[in-house]
Amino acid sequence: MKSIILFLLLISAEIFSQPIQDNNEWKIFYDNHKVTGCIVIYELNENKYVIYNKERCDQRFLPASTFKILNSLIALETGVIKDENEIIPWDSVARQFDKWNSDQTLRTAIKYSAVWAYQELARRIGQERMQHFVDTVRYGNSNIGGGIDHFWLDGALQISPIEQVEFLKRLYSDSLPFSKRNLDIVKDIMINDKGVNYILRGKTGWAGSTGWYAGYLEANNDTYFFANNIEIVNDEDAAARIGIVREIFNNMDLLK
Repeated sequence: MKSIILFLLLISAEIFSQPIQDNNEWKIFYDNHKVTGCIVIYELNENKYVIYNKERCDQRFLPASTFKILNSLIALETGVIKDENEIIPWDSVARQFDKWNSDQTLRTAIKYSAVWAYQELARRIGQERMQHFVDTVRYGNSNIGGGIDHFWLDGALQISPIEQVEFLKRLYSDSLPFSKRNLDIVKDIMINDKGVNYILRGKTGWAGSTGWYAGYLEANNDTYFFANNIEIVNDEDAAARIGIVREIFNNMDLLK
């Protein structure tokens, strides 16, 4: 516990020693979608954080399917799956999304956010190895209580938007405790969109009333790490997870 508290203090010290800009003008994007939320964007070249609704950005929430980023890394590193193309056999249980009802690979499972496939990988990893890597990475509160195959969905694991960005910065810079090969695989399967001058990587999440979109954008010879966190009241609110991020980046003239 003391080491986790020290790590959080070090993160806070690092962040608050760097330029931080509160951008309340971004509220309009949330208002347009009729949702409550917050966003952290870290601009690498400027070494600057731009935050809307900092109070919420400091709070921890269930990571939901954004945990698939770390789950993928751990699955590869432990060898429970060899690469992004190995088949994870479907268990023949029909679920609510058609894309889930077939065999998956790591690439398709993260693309379609196939929960069952990542639950299978978590069971293969097991409690001890999962806890080791979550502790080593110091991911959020590092508490994986609540069941090995659903602790990130309705268990004890929580992470703040600011901590999401710090995790993604370490992923980008190959500073996480995983092989370069496995880091490169996960970066590749995280690609959501490409343009002439940009690559957008990210992962959505949704648990209870918490919605996420976290990742990073490479554009204009710079990198922008982001974590958007919203309150989902109605199912249609979920579109704001990605929508708000893209609207902000469009407003910054980056998605070209």
